[in-house]
Amino acid sequence: TAIHALRRNLMRSVLTALGSSSASPPLSRCWRWEVAHRLACRNRVSALGENLLTVVSGSKTSSGANTGQGSANTITLEDAAAIRREVPDVTAVSPEVSTTAQVIANGTNWSTSVFGESPEYLVIRDWELAAGTVFNDRDVRSAARVALIGSKTADELFGGADPVGQFVRIRNIPFLIVGVLATKGAGMAGQNQDDRLIIPYTTAMRRLTGDRYLRAVNLRSRRDRTEVAKTQITALLRQRHRLPSDRDDDFDIFNQQEIAETVTKVTDTVRLLLAAVSGISLVVGGIGIMNIMLVSVTERTREIGLRMAVGAQPGAIRLQFLLEAIALSLLGGALGVAIGIGASKLMAVVAGFDAPVAGAATWQWRSS
Repeated sequence: TAIHALRRNLMRSVLTALGSSSASPPLSRCWRWEVAHRLACRNRVSALGENLLTVVSGSKTSSGANTGQGSANTITLEDAAAIRREVPDVTAVSPEVSTTAQVIANGTNWSTSVFGESPEYLVIRDWELAAGTVFNDRDVRSAARVALIGSKTADELFGGADPVGQFVRIRNIPFLIVGVLATKGAGMAGQNQDDRLIIPYTTAMRRLTGDRYLRAVNLRSRRDRTEVAKTQITALLRQRHRLPSDRDDDFDIFNQQEIAETVTKVTDTVRLLLAAVSGISLVVGGIGIMNIMLVSVTERTREIGLRMAVGAQPGAIRLQFLLEAIALSLLGGALGVAIGIGASKLMAVVAGFDAPVAGAATWQWRSS
């Protein structure tokens, strides 16, 4: 009887279902966005490397203004060597300097990031090579002009050709490409990790930047010993920098979990906004159904009276209208979820934003 009543007012039923379906896409998108965001953070943390610690210089104050983290020149090569020598829970060390340069190869130029690192950098970052080999400690000691190239940079400079054995000019200095890095994708800050060149840090300091201080020191700790290693490094650097107990550290130490938490905090505001929009849409959809059911009951008072006159119980009549409301809600909800999933997949194609279906993504995230 409830289905017959809905079919009798088909246009009104369809419009009511469409109104309630407006609540489902925001809820569906909010849920999928939350799962996609967690997956993205987890994947990007994994891409950084296991048990990764990063030591960076602190900030300095100029004319009363704090110039930001990493602006103070406090981390040296001797500090990196001391960490390697005196911190037993650190298994790999890579001093780091970086710059941005216009590079030229194969008649093409491209602006990219150039990082000076040690051969252990790939071990620290769990980074494989797609082709070629890694430069070695002898290349570091001699400040050799050799380089590893990211897949994005290789595509821009060499197209489909094999870059191994080719030369690339960085600030008019030729570098021999000895290896191609495997594809990593976006980092925690959204930067393309595949758009880079990696050269020995001694080469970068002597031939490109002229720096005497390091931008950072990348470290790998023993499994489940990250916090212990962090404490040991802090004590060692405070001793080396002769910092009294009443002075703050002139450096900072981060691990990959702290980086992920920072990114998560930044995006929490967007998540709350999506949840608020979803809640408002849900309330509006519910009010729409209540209004339609109120109209339906009001205009069918004669029908209700006739049914009760021939013996219908009040509970049966209430059940009929309740089933009509449930049918409209289910129809609208299913339609809204379908629209939400379709819109998310369309957005993934058009805007390149990864929005996996919630059920599969949740299972994948939990199982991993």
